[in-house]
Amino acid sequence: MLKEKNIYKDELPVSVVVANIEEYPIHFHDDMEVVYVLEGSVVLRNGYYTYTLKQGDIFILNDREMHSFANTGEKNMVMMLQLDLAYFSKYYDNLRNNFFVTDMEDDSDESLEILRNILARIMMEILQKGYGYEHKVIESTHNLIACLMSDFQYFVMEDGKFVNEAKNKGNKILAGRLARITDYMYDNYSRKLTLNEIANREHLSIYYLSHVIKEATGLSFQDLLSFIRVEESEKLLLGTNKKIGAIAEETGFSAVRYYIKHFETWYGMHPLEYRKLFTGKVISRETHAQYTRSTPAEIEEAIRQQVKGVYTDYINKQKAKPIIVDVNIHDDYMGYRSKSLELKELMERDNMKPAAGPYELLKSLGETVVASGKNYIITTASKYPGPLSNLSILVYNFSEAVEADLKNTTSKETTLDIIKKYDEEIEFLVRCSGLSGEFKISRYKTFRDKVISDLEDVIRPHGTFSRREEIISQWTSMPVIEFGEFTSSDTLSLRTTLKGFSAELLLVDKK
Repeated sequence: MLKEKNIYKDELPVSVVVANIEEYPIHFHDDMEVVYVLEGSVVLRNGYYTYTLKQGDIFILNDREMHSFANTGEKNMVMMLQLDLAYFSKYYDNLRNNFFVTDMEDDSDESLEILRNILARIMMEILQKGYGYEHKVIESTHNLIACLMSDFQYFVMEDGKFVNEAKNKGNKILAGRLARITDYMYDNYSRKLTLNEIANREHLSIYYLSHVIKEATGLSFQDLLSFIRVEESEKLLLGTNKKIGAIAEETGFSAVRYYIKHFETWYGMHPLEYRKLFTGKVISRETHAQYTRSTPAEIEEAIRQQVKGVYTDYINKQKAKPIIVDVNIHDDYMGYRSKSLELKELMERDNMKPAAGPYELLKSLGETVVASGKNYIITTASKYPGPLSNLSILVYNFSEAVEADLKNTTSKETTLDIIKKYDEEIEFLVRCSGLSGEFKISRYKTFRDKVISDLEDVIRPHGTFSRREEIISQWTSMPVIEFGEFTSSDTLSLRTTLKGFSAELLLVDKK
């Protein structure tokens, strides 16, 4: 069972594990894997070559590459990020079967620093799981792929291993051509494949194509093809009981002796010797990966040490403690008693009408209040004693000081000035225990700029806006509307992050 299936959760096309690795048997994925050593060191065996990766090292395991990990004797922390190529291949041609090589002479190379920053951002987004984090993770992963395609597709052979070749960096024509060539070779290695065939596909002369391949990889066309065939044969050697004659034929070698010769060139031993040595070290039901997952606190500390700027950015964003709203469905829905609504008192003031749009929407539903606080109101259209099948959740972002200032004025001009100055970011976490099932969610979010624009519309005399100002005002006034679905087993948890005086109305309905 050489192939390990990646599981992607939360509708994300990436999966990440950060762990202290003891031993991870030989396996491969259909997807790309990015390995980033945050602490210590780890032994990575990738096909025929064994690497010792140290803190700060990044290694790209291209799809279907055989690999394993082993402990060096010291504690390690390794980030293993898998990318769903079925998803990302829709955006990048020839992403499968691509070579990305990050082994560089200079560990402080700017391109590697960029990769470290991107990986750290992906990890921090996944750890924090703030509002819209899925989009940020996907965006950062696109940046990761773009960086790989720009700076890490070029390699040469040195001391028996592939290393990054910086001189071709930025040559997009060469990168695209190399990607097409290797992709075609991986798809057709099992049959007779000639340089002339690929030259015709690329509309190049045989001589020039041979030069391109040698320049970009350090290998001749025939050596590169033999490498691909030998690499693919490893899966058959360790994953099947096929005889080496059948394996040689299946991987495109015209004779067993040529297969043995090229296998020994790359792996340093006879194929049967290799099979005997490594068959028992393959991942299977009996041979499991042995690792201990790192805690979020351990990961954050490692990122703080490795990529200080990224960590500082996130810490600055997290300075304000989140507002946590805990709702117990049994106690609140079944036993709620009407009481003064603090948010209502603020939103129904005359000077606050331009900011009360989301509140008015909630009010228009005419629902029963389930819970309320200074910054939030939760209502439902369900009627007790029937089951609770929906919730309407309204949250506003403002501080106690802002609330006091807004209540102490009736002037719209002063209200505008207060709202303009307030720029804090707050995360809301609403947890509804006792609510399970499949739900649809509709989100209506307005921003501080809309509140400011609406107040300015009220204050400024009509007819004094230019057409350009009117258009900009209309754009600013547009809310963000999103729809989604999720499943809750016992506690329904919803997050949202608001910056400045802003609001979000969430309508949750059981499917």
